[in-house]
Amino acid sequence: MIGKTVLAALAISFSGGVLLQILGCSLWHNWWPLLTAFMYVLVPMPYLFFGAHSNSSYGSSMASGWVDAGKFLTGLSAVGSVAIPAILFHSQKITAGALGMELAAVGVLGGTILTYDYLSTKDD
Repeated sequence: MIGKTVLAALAISFSGGVLLQILGCSLWHNWWPLLTAFMYVLVPMPYLFFGAHSNSSYGSSMASGWVDAGKFLTGLSAVGSVAIPAILFHSQKITAGALGMELAAVGVLGGTILTYDYLSTKDD
């Protein structure tokens, strides 16, 4: 079980990532980078739809195929979280500062989620 202080630190880290996301938009008066926040909603969806039912009534090879497809689509949508700011910068819709803030937000939020996942699955 995760302690209260660790959970509070993860909440502060998550809030910092969201703050970086919003600052990346508001400091440069350009709200295009907020498209990355749309990807944060889409990232877990394939795994929730395809990967959560690994103990289904299908044969084990078919269930494994759906789990693998869910993991692949989750990874594909996670790459979009980095690709969207890079494409916007390449097309000169955002500046280098906004790109840096967005990539920092992706790093902080991704690190927070990976840390939570590691701590919640760790054996006591």
